Amino acid sequence: MQPILDFGVRLIVVLQGLGSWLELPMKFFSFLGTEDFFMVVLPVLYWCVDSNLGIRVAVILMLSGSFNDVFKMALHGPRPYWYSTKVYALATETSFGAPSGHAQNAAAVWGILAAGLRKWWAWLVAILLILLIGLSRLYLGVHFPHDVLFGLLIGGLLLWLVLRFWDPVVAWAKKKNLSQQIITAFLASLVLFLLPLIPFVWLKVIHWQPPQEWAAYATQAISLEGASTSAGTFFGLMAGLDYLAAQGMEGILEKERALARRLWEGLAELGKVKLYGADRMDRRLGVILANVEGMIPADVAAILDGDFGIASRAGLHCAPLVHQRLGTGRTGGVRFSLGPFNTSEDIDRVLEAMAKICATR
Repeated sequence: MQPILDFGVRLIVVLQGLGSWLELPMKFFSFLGTEDFFMVVLPVLYWCVDSNLGIRVAVILMLSGSFNDVFKMALHGPRPYWYSTKVYALATETSFGAPSGHAQNAAAVWGILAAGLRKWWAWLVAILLILLIGLSRLYLGVHFPHDVLFGLLIGGLLLWLVLRFWDPVVAWAKKKNLSQQIITAFLASLVLFLLPLIPFVWLKVIHWQPPQEWAAYATQAISLEGASTSAGTFFGLMAGLDYLAAQGMEGILEKERALARRLWEGLAELGKVKLYGADRMDRRLGVILANVEGMIPADVAAILDGDFGIASRAGLHCAPLVHQRLGTGRTGGVRFSLGPFNTSEDIDRVLEAMAKICATR
């Protein structure tokens, strides 16, 4: 193994010798392979571009994260800057080296995006990004060449498996009822957690210790944090999608609008409550902004929470320009957010509480 590691060090030293001007672009390309980047892209992709493609990206990202944890702990290899002082640590990581998670995620996620878009230029862009992301991990000194190649191989295999079996699995799942779908999602997430648990327990049982030369870098490398995150996120995502499919998006929207209409009309009758936005429910979602005459929104929200056990949100809601447009730019307002699990009884409690608050003014 040492000759492979030594070869990798020599190659990385050559790449880093090309100049520090490459550091910024390499960090940029590296970011395009991170889970943080994909988690920012996912909501946009799901809500604004293609929900089915967004689901595929989310699933393959969770699968990639889980399998990466399995192989990292099973191989428990060092990173270049752990192994040799000749390598500059232009980025730092706490997990083991092989396989490269960035390269693996890049191959899986950018590949599934290209396959979903079904355009030749999408594949060209995806391949270019995958290669640059892998190269960036070498330049930054956080991966050996074999780490990157192994990551690309696993990511490519996951991509093929998802493309090959997605439609049959979805067709099979649609034949199940909601309870069966949720149980299946739970069992699948349990498998995703148990797989990394095997090398984790093995390393603990044999009392494995890293070589003294890089032991200080590997203090957090044996961990189930990533596995629990991936498995939990996978279950939440699948169970949520199963629920949405069973209820229907239109049915959920209509329920929220009906509750919002009842709350709007009830608040409007109180007299001392000012409402903001369109009064036509077909032009809004289940969110209502209100203020009580002569009261600070934060005080109203505090009373609702403390005296009545009702959760609302007071302030500018991270949208100061919207509040300026509504005329609430100084103090904001009290936001009531309704969801599919709210009931008519919840609306009655809010109206009763708001009536008592108004009566004190």
